[in-house]
Amino acid sequence: MTHRRFPGFSLRRCLPCILATLAICASPALRADSAPDIATVPADLRIPDLTNDPPAAGKRVNLKLFANTPPVVLYLPTDWTPEKKFPVIVELAGNGNSKNAFGDISTGLPEGSSLGYGLSEGRGCVWACLPFLNRSGDAVATTWWGDAPDYQPDSTVAFLKRAVPALCERFSGDPGRVILCGFSRGSIAANAIGLHDDEISGLWRGFVCYSHYDGVRDGWPFAGSDRLAARKRLARLAGRPQLICHETVTGVLNLEATRRYLDQSGITGAFTFLETGFRNHNAAWVLRPSGARSAAREWLSRVLLETPKSESLKSESGSK
Repeated sequence: MTHRRFPGFSLRRCLPCILATLAICASPALRADSAPDIATVPADLRIPDLTNDPPAAGKRVNLKLFANTPPVVLYLPTDWTPEKKFPVIVELAGNGNSKNAFGDISTGLPEGSSLGYGLSEGRGCVWACLPFLNRSGDAVATTWWGDAPDYQPDSTVAFLKRAVPALCERFSGDPGRVILCGFSRGSIAANAIGLHDDEISGLWRGFVCYSHYDGVRDGWPFAGSDRLAARKRLARLAGRPQLICHETVTGVLNLEATRRYLDQSGITGAFTFLETGFRNHNAAWVLRPSGARSAAREWLSRVLLETPKSESLKSESGSK
């Protein structure tokens, strides 16, 4: 292996879900005393205000892609033009209604995302923050996806299958250079949703998983959260690159736990592991300078420039 994570109000039924959600939100409190807080480093990037204006270069807007689904949050880079193709960063948010001891807050809404902007500096990539959907697919799910207590992924999977091609077609996105990234719940979803089946798996060039990883922990409340199912999803990665990053913490859900899980999975992949250097469970680390941010940007540039493994194999077979 290359080494380059309510509706319904029955307390008894929902208690496991509540405890699991608390665990994912509170994990930074696992003794990160030696790592600095992001507040000690001033931000050098400011995400543009969200508006309801028409999409345009340098603007972040609410965009209703389909009549029966919630809007996505779309940002077109400052150098955007319809005359060329741009890489696309699709981002998935963390669980909502959470605040930890360090003051890190997650709303569970797409407008609270920041990874794509920090990684791209607002240039060179279309950035689309997509919502998780409830079971019926007509409202945002701020906790996991689908509805409690089993959190089925079907509506969100179906939405991404429609939304990503539509965004590429309408806004000069390059369908061969789409990166799926996520924070916390969104990080787990990179595999749990993004590798759910062969069709959706085929959308992505690479993945950025920040804070938690599908399969590391048994017992998340969503359907198919067991390790056997997670490993079946991981097999669909098929050698594509993943940047796996985590806040600097000790405990059972840190970066080393993910590394051990992947070592034991028996699945070979182009995995790059990175600690943010901060104690915070907060994607805003990408909005301030750090060695981790520089490394993450270098990874992104490399992945977007290199020939994907699948294309390389097709080229080799075609030349024989």
